[in-house]
Amino acid sequence: MNEERQYRLGVDFGRVIQGAALPSGDEDTVFLAGGIEDAMRTPPSPNAFEVLARLVALFDGRAWIISKCGPRVEQRTRQWLDHHEFYERTGVPRDNLRFCRRRADKAVHCAELGITHMIDDRLDVHRALRDLVPYSYLFGVQTEAVPEWVEHVPSWTETELAVVASLTSRPAER
Repeated sequence: MNEERQYRLGVDFGRVIQGAALPSGDEDTVFLAGGIEDAMRTPPSPNAFEVLARLVALFDGRAWIISKCGPRVEQRTRQWLDHHEFYERTGVPRDNLRFCRRRADKAVHCAELGITHMIDDRLDVHRALRDLVPYSYLFGVQTEAVPEWVEHVPSWTETELAVVASLTSRPAER
């Protein structure tokens, strides 16, 4: 049977949904190093919720958070998502949350879920996904040169434009 593959979106949490680096490259480390109350007060990255809500609708709800972190930050991430009503505000299904302990292990989740579009701020993650995920978006401020095989998207505004353009340019690859 030769049916078209459904598009599926993967999104990193840290420095993408929450804590994106400032244009200067500076980072807010309160979420990771501060107390729980301070962590809950950290805002989403600019326009993250609004853009994600539109992208999740375009992907018919086929969107997952795929994040690398340890157990303490995993628990903090879950609390932050609930505190900020992430699921209600973006349409990402509550069960579409995956964690791993090594960045390269995101490839396991992407393969299992059939991710076609991945937004992540780490080039090493995209290297691990290079032959697996057809549309790769390197998010945020970058300090090293960006290879041509990954699309650099400095903000959520550029991310939305790039992802929407990919959906209208050609069908997903099998």
